[in-house]
Amino acid sequence: MRFSVTFGAVGAGRDPRGLAELARIAEDCGWDGVFLEDYLVYQGEASLPTYDPWICLAAMACATSTIKLGTTVTPVPRRHPWKLAAEAVALDHLSGGRMILGVGIGDPGDPFLSGEPRVLAEMLDESLEIIAALWTGEPVHYAGKHYRLDGAQLSAVPVQEPRIPIWVGGNFLVPSVRRRILRWDGSAAYKGATDSPQQITPEDVRELLAERGETDGFEVKVRLSDGDPRAFTEAGATWQGRWIAPGPPAEAHEILRAGPPRIN
Repeated sequence: MRFSVTFGAVGAGRDPRGLAELARIAEDCGWDGVFLEDYLVYQGEASLPTYDPWICLAAMACATSTIKLGTTVTPVPRRHPWKLAAEAVALDHLSGGRMILGVGIGDPGDPFLSGEPRVLAEMLDESLEIIAALWTGEPVHYAGKHYRLDGAQLSAVPVQEPRIPIWVGGNFLVPSVRRRILRWDGSAAYKGATDSPQQITPEDVRELLAERGETDGFEVKVRLSDGDPRAFTEAGATWQGRWIAPGPPAEAHEILRAGPPRIN
């Protein structure tokens, strides 16, 4: 089991310089990963100073050397897939192959994201196909409902092979989300509606992995609040994460310096 923390790039001490320092502390104190929520306006609150998470990830990559870095999760329909593919490759090189791309359709309250959930899900699925194809470095020909490419090519490819891991977020009780999770490299999903999430159980993890079948290299991330790390390890989960709410930097420092849980 590996342990991570998740921050929003928002408020005091959460600008690129502050998040780079938090990532350095997390690495020094034994955490295995630091992830950023991907908002332009944090949870729809325009009064909160919010910083671009991709710029912050670049600063974090420069301040660390071993810890995994990524998003949980990027609302892919807000982005051009080819631009997102190029940025992820650049971060993978900058970090020496430590990038993880968490993906989802986005929050309903995102003021920069419009469309019905069904349409956003179509855009997400098409985007992931395009991103994975562009990461091969080969010309990409793609004709979908929302995107079209005719021989587009990105020559820079990820450090990681076969690609940067793609972890899927969303409500895994929704059949289309579950299918998407099983198609890609991992789950960063929650259970139930966003306004009333349920605890994921070890049995949920076992069922997901049984559906997946081949689990080599497949990651399952659950919350520390979901329960005992030992039980989740035995079920096959590979990550547990703690969300650290926006607040005074000293509070985040205290949590990080306490270190991750220890499994005896």
